[in-house]
Formats: sequence, structure tokens, C-alpha cells
Amino acid sequence: MERLTKPILLCACFALLSVGASPAHAQSKELLLFNWSNYMPPDLLKRFEAETGIKVTLDTYDSNETMLAKLQAGGAGYDVVVPTGPTVQVMVRDGLLMKIDASTMSNFKNVRAPFDKPTFDPERAYTVPYMWGSTGLAYDTAKVPGVKLDESWKELFEPRQPFVGQIGMLKDQNEVLGAAAFYLGYDYCFEKPEEGQKILELLEKQKPAVKVYNSEGTVDRVGGGDVAMELMWNGSFHRAHKKLATVAYIYPREGLALWGDNLAIPKGAKNIENAKLFLNWMMEPKNAAEATNFLGYNNAIKGSEQFLDASLRDDPAVNTPEEDAARFRPMRDCPKASVDLKDKIWTRLLR
Repeated sequence: MERLTKPILLCACFALLSVGASPAHAQSKELLLFNWSNYMPPDLLKRFEAETGIKVTLDTYDSNETMLAKLQAGGAGYDVVVPTGPTVQVMVRDGLLMKIDASTMSNFKNVRAPFDKPTFDPERAYTVPYMWGSTGLAYDTAKVPGVKLDESWKELFEPRQPFVGQIGMLKDQNEVLGAAAFYLGYDYCFEKPEEGQKILELLEKQKPAVKVYNSEGTVDRVGGGDVAMELMWNGSFHRAHKKLATVAYIYPREGLALWGDNLAIPKGAKNIENAKLFLNWMMEPKNAAEATNFLGYNNAIKGSEQFLDASLRDDPAVNTPEEDAARFRPMRDCPKASVDLKDKIWTRLLR
């Protein structure tokens, strides 16, 4: 979905994001978690298992669309899923989420404003917050020694020669089309056919310079030098930077996506009480901080700051300066006309 100017979790971008789960006895001691790839610390899940006696089975997906398609097709009895804000709205509208009334959970008191009342779930009736972050542009500065790239999406969509054929793009419709829309000066939920045509032309022109469309493996791809430029989530950048010190993160001035991921219980869950226990457990400051330290993304839990690694406070991709926070554009659920147009563009692009 940030530079050191304020303590982590207290940057200006907060303004843009606008069941007491006691360990009840469930039918089994199991939890089936459906999450983004590489998006939950393995050791954290092991500690949850040790503390609760609940065995966690993890399945992964690479996009909100993939997760939605599986649930809409009947799913596999997942107990917890991890949708982004706009996807929460879709899931609530389509009756795919169970109402949990998170505000009644004992650890909900730890949720920092405004994440306690997000626009996509203002009463937190269906979700609790997980991670949040931005989607910007990462590049290897060693490919252009002595040159600082422009803080613009132009560097991605009209790349310089050293990056041609060395670009990684997320295989995520909303992220790719959103970035292209920002670059061309269009709204995130563009609806005009002529705007859609311009976006398609831009992406088709860029396509020969793209090495891969894949939302998985971005950390290793960038950190290992397999690509020299990447449309990238900021937490993934933080982890890649630990592997390759020459990579840098850009906040394009035309605007970039601000997103928030959430934990929710889908309809059809088999282990509901275990799922509620897990959601409540993840709102403990120590547990939220462990996820942040592993993933490189901010969390929404008060008190987690004391458990955070210092490297997160020093990374400009994680701790956003106020001047760059003004460039954030919160992701949102788009009208059907926009969704249909995006679907057509995406299908044409990847055919």
C-alpha cells in the first residue's frame, strides 16, 4: 500500500488514512491462514503456536484479486485472510467477511488513531489493522553512478537505457495502473475511455523494458541484483536494502499509493474462536513490532515503538518525511465503471 523526521508511526501520513477475544475453546486447535507471500514472520507464528497450542497452516497468494477469486469460488475454509483496505469494502459488500466487532476485543485499545476508524471499515466491524505502507520506485544507484534520478514515475515508465530490460513490475492491477494514472495526471479511479487508452499505450510502450511482472520475490529480486529497478512496496525495499546497499527509494512527486492491510475472518471459517484469538494476539505491541521488524512495514499498534529495530527509524523508505507524505494517495474502492476499465487494460497488457 519513509524518512526519519518523527518517531516511527507518528508521521504526517496518518492524516491520509482516513468479541473480547479471550482464548475460548474451539472445535479444534488449528488455524488456517491465507496471507500474502512472505508476509508473516515464521518465528512469530511459531511463538503463537507455542503460547496457544494452536497449529497454524499457512497458504499464500500474490494479489488481492487472487485471494478474492479463491474465496468467491468457495475457498478452502480459511480462518484468517489479509485484505487491503479497498478489498475489504468489496468483501463486505459481497458478504465474504464475518462480522467480528473488533472494538470489543481486549487489545483493540492498542490501536492507534486513525487506524481505529478507517474509511473502509469505520467501526472496525470486520477487520483489525495489520501493516501499512507505500508503493514507490526502487532503483540501483550503481547503474547510474553520479546521477540522481528524477523523483518522477517517468523513470519507470520511460526508463533510461541502463534500466531497459532490467525492470521488475508488481503483478498487481491496481498498483501498476494506479502508478501509471498518477504519472499521467489522472485519478486513481479513472473512468474515461480515453484516459484508459493513454494508460494502456504507456504500459505497452514500457513493456519491452520490463523483465518480469511478479508480486512475489521482490526482496530477493532487487537485493540480489536480478533487476535494477522495481515498482516496490516500501517494506520490501527496506529488506532488499539490507542485501544491496546501493538501492534507493523514490517518492514520485505525481503521487504514490498509500495502503493498509488488515486481518479478517472470512465467511465459512472453520475455527472462528481461534481466528479471533489470533487477531487479538496480533494487536499486542510486542507481536506487532515483531512483524514490523521482520517485514519492514509500519504497524498501527501503540506501544510497539519500544520493540522496533533502530534500522527502521533510519530508513527513509519506512519513516516518511512530511514533505514526501504529502505525495501519498490513499488506495480506495473504485466505481464499477473504473474497475471494468482497469480489467480490460490489464487483460490487454498481460495477454
